[in-house]
Amino acid sequence: MAPQRPRARFRRLTVLTAVVTASVTLGAAAAPAPAPPPFGAFLDSGPAGVTRMAELSDWLGGTELKVAHTYLPGGRWADIEGPPGFLDAWAQWRRRKADRTLVLNVPMQERNEEHLSDDQVRSLLRQGADGQFDRHFRTLAERLVELRVPDTVIVLGWEMNGITYTHRCGPDPAAWKAYWKRIVRTMRAVPGQRFRFDFTPSRGRDAVPWTECYPGDDKVDIIGMDSYDQPAGMSFDEQVKEPYGLQRQVDFAKSHGKPVSYPEWGLFRNGDNAEYMRRMLAWIDDHRPLYNTLTDYCPHGVWQCSDNPKSSEAYRSALYGRYP
Repeated sequence: MAPQRPRARFRRLTVLTAVVTASVTLGAAAAPAPAPPPFGAFLDSGPAGVTRMAELSDWLGGTELKVAHTYLPGGRWADIEGPPGFLDAWAQWRRRKADRTLVLNVPMQERNEEHLSDDQVRSLLRQGADGQFDRHFRTLAERLVELRVPDTVIVLGWEMNGITYTHRCGPDPAAWKAYWKRIVRTMRAVPGQRFRFDFTPSRGRDAVPWTECYPGDDKVDIIGMDSYDQPAGMSFDEQVKEPYGLQRQVDFAKSHGKPVSYPEWGLFRNGDNAEYMRRMLAWIDDHRPLYNTLTDYCPHGVWQCSDNPKSSEAYRSALYGRYP
């Protein structure tokens, strides 16, 4: 289960250790490595997140971030509709180059982090499946089309297999799946849209096996996974092999003819773990996800967080100067 999204502006803490500088300098004389799979980082929910992408690219020796990632607030339905002005800077960034991707996490319920009871969640899921919230998602879809970002990747109801969010699946998987399908139909009905919907559980079983929440191939375009370095003491190999872990995601996606993604990943319970960082980057290189975005704030990150210098070195060294 990933932590809740922070609401405050994140401090930019540039991590430049002597070891990192030395390793990058030595690598600069070698032949350039091939471009990495499309990647980005979550740097801030607002316009500052867009500005920081260019700064992170500079820190990586010019390697270009192809993916921008932000989250709609989940406090009230007006937030989930896309507050006026909230998405403008993100849309402008996306439109500047054809090979860029905008990733938008969209809550399925208001009051999304208010720890509602299972009975309340069950009732809300059934209301959603009956169409009572359709208008909010139609408004969001129309807003994205008006902003000329009709191909946005929608990470809808993420980490539904956990207990953090009101949009969780566990209290009523059947209603959750019916509600997801209804949202997708509603948004796809808006003229001009080309949205891609990303089904993204957290890694592992969590409160309910995420396979029980899968709404069907016709309403899912991408099989994602939020995968942090947790729980404490778990090795990367165990993260791969655990029930409903990284290997299960890759196998499940292949069997359903879908690409994979990693909308959230990063350090967590095992501290400054350079081995995890190297192994996760290698996993991404090997499996070529449609996109991945590192969560770059403490305790997860490597650029805005000064707590993880060894992992920062591993991340920067792996991605430095990787462009055609």
